[in-house]
Amino acid sequence: MFTKTPVATSSSPVFDEKHLEEFFPPSPAHVANPVISSAEFVLEQTNFIKINHDAVQKAAEYILRRLSSESYTPRTWRTHPLHICSPEPYDPNHTDTVTCLNWIFLISSLNFSFWSEREDQPGRYGVEWRTSWHNETRKVHTGYWSLVAALNRALEEGIPITDPKFYSSETQCPDSLIAHVFRAAPESAEPLPLLNERLTIMREVGAILCNDFGGSYLGLLEAFQTKYENQGTALDLARFVTDSFPSYRDERLFNGRQVFFWKRPQILVAETWAAFYPESPNTPHPIFPGPSGPRISDLTMFADYRIPQILHHLCILTYPASLIRKLRRGRRFEPGSREEMSLRAASIIAVEHVRNKMITITSNREVSSVLIDFYLWDLAKKLEVGEDHIDGVQTNDIVPAHRTRSIWY
Repeated sequence: MFTKTPVATSSSPVFDEKHLEEFFPPSPAHVANPVISSAEFVLEQTNFIKINHDAVQKAAEYILRRLSSESYTPRTWRTHPLHICSPEPYDPNHTDTVTCLNWIFLISSLNFSFWSEREDQPGRYGVEWRTSWHNETRKVHTGYWSLVAALNRALEEGIPITDPKFYSSETQCPDSLIAHVFRAAPESAEPLPLLNERLTIMREVGAILCNDFGGSYLGLLEAFQTKYENQGTALDLARFVTDSFPSYRDERLFNGRQVFFWKRPQILVAETWAAFYPESPNTPHPIFPGPSGPRISDLTMFADYRIPQILHHLCILTYPASLIRKLRRGRRFEPGSREEMSLRAASIIAVEHVRNKMITITSNREVSSVLIDFYLWDLAKKLEVGEDHIDGVQTNDIVPAHRTRSIWY
């Protein structure tokens, strides 16, 4: 059924009456990201996972070398074979720009919980589609890329699945059609996880975009720019998104304090930043045209289950033996549990430490946790399929990622 009620897991409260403005009122002055102070609080309260500062130093040097040797920049976003890229220069009146923005928004709205019950067995959920927009060869995409492939496949089939006016309407886009869009490859033995929750989120965010922002993500960005008089930053946009959409409020009460993780709000902003990152560094960013620019360095990494895994592999995070045993056994961790909260919080703070070391090495304060996250996530996926390896720094054996079913990541 169509709903505009907040989407939440049973242990994840959503605060829709008094929200972020009460805790962090807008100010023209610089406002620290509440995700960092939240993560520091959780890490101290749980006292469970440790950060190895010697490994932080070595990892910072290693990542800098890799970023340099691979010319890894925000423009790398446009090279991913399944991404939809907008025309350049930026033109908000171009249909392809609107399409790209709506595509980014829907993917970010549904970007959660892709780990499989059949991780080490055949038959995990996957979507059969092209290897890229420019290649007819087909393959089965799994994990996060299964979401991207499913939406791309629907667009190729003439289903306007990324149009909020379409997917918010039960008449034009019934539940059965959404299920068809996310249909699994023939060899898959499991469905897309949390399909009903994804469907509910699509109805919610689509209705809000249509009712409040003219029916598009571009409309939301224009409202954001109007509110902030074209001076808004990346963190301002993340706050604007959490205030606008209950299903983006990755927040909870923990030991008497409201804490913020904001995985999907921040990744939505980061994807928007990267997708429209100007070719020339002297060109203002079209989404953040103010004199201070996007200030992307205000954002943190995106606390999920893949980055903690590679941070442990790089010896940056030290896990207690009890946690490693549970991970190897495939134990589930409930949202809000001590282990789950500590894993997310430790990842945020660890990447902040890596960022600070990189700033010290390069004297460049614009080094961002976002780009570090992008790089580590890509590296983790390559390690998973044997397309890359890590040399020159000490590593731990790779342990399985933690398993938590949640709409937040």
